[in-house]
Amino acid sequence: MSIVVTNSNTLTEIQQVFQDKFPLLKLEFYLNEHLVGEGSAAQNKLNPSLTIGELRNGDEVTEFSIHGNLKTSTFEESWQDTFGFSVQVFRKSGNIWLQTTSTDDWTLSEQQQSAEEYAKPL
Repeated sequence: MSIVVTNSNTLTEIQQVFQDKFPLLKLEFYLNEHLVGEGSAAQNKLNPSLTIGELRNGDEVTEFSIHGNLKTSTFEESWQDTFGFSVQVFRKSGNIWLQTTSTDDWTLSEQQQSAEEYAKPL
């Protein structure tokens, strides 16, 4: 799946498109880049009401690919390279959201499947 990202899109809108595809995953956006396997600090989290245009200098419209076979780290690095600010994937585990730092080598589909396993009743 590709999404068309415009400078007028809010971070909330991008989060919703992503969560429509991966309901048990979520995105949070950060000002500072993180390395593979590292978490992102809460104080660097961006307000989701910000628009893409407020955060990047660049094209008005960008087509960005999101598919289940993408490794989490590849998705996050690609976002950073394309838009100039960081994204972190979170996976729902029970009632909490975990940064996927220790599972950055999993695909987005594997993250979703793991979250589904935890969501099943015992």
